[in-house]
Amino acid sequence: MVRPKKDRLVAFNPKINYFKPRGIPVLDLDEVCLTVDEREAIRLADLLGLSHADAGERMGVSRATFGRIIQRARKVIADAIINGKAVSVEGGNYQLIEKTRTFVCHRCNHMWEEPFGTGRPEGCSACGGDEYHRARNNQ
Repeated sequence: MVRPKKDRLVAFNPKINYFKPRGIPVLDLDEVCLTVDEREAIRLADLLGLSHADAGERMGVSRATFGRIIQRARKVIADAIINGKAVSVEGGNYQLIEKTRTFVCHRCNHMWEEPFGTGRPEGCSACGGDEYHRARNNQ
C-alpha cells in the first residue's frame, strides 16, 4: 500500500491561476496542469534562488522530495512553453500557511505580529509582559 502524500506548505497563493499563449483561442489549446505546490517549488527555487534543502524545509518536505516536486514542475512548464499549451494551476497536496503570527498581551491589550519561524516571543513588544496569547490572523 502506498503511503499518503504529506501536505506541502505553501506561503504564496496569487489570484492568477491560468496562463495561455497569446493569439490562440482557448478552445484551440491543449492544457497542462501545474499543482499549487509545484508552483510554490518554482517560486522558491527559481524565483527566490533557494537551495533544495532550504526550499524543502520551507515546504515541510525533505530535500529529495522537493527535488522531485521541482522536477515535475519544470517538466510541465517546459511542455507548455515548447508545445504552446495553456497552463492551469490547481490542486495538489498543499496547505496554505500564514506569513505572520499575531499575539495579544493580557496586561496592556497590545496586539503585535511576529514572522513565522522566529520561535515564541520573549514578551510583549509594548510592555515586556510575558502574559500573552496567540490570536487568529485576519485573512
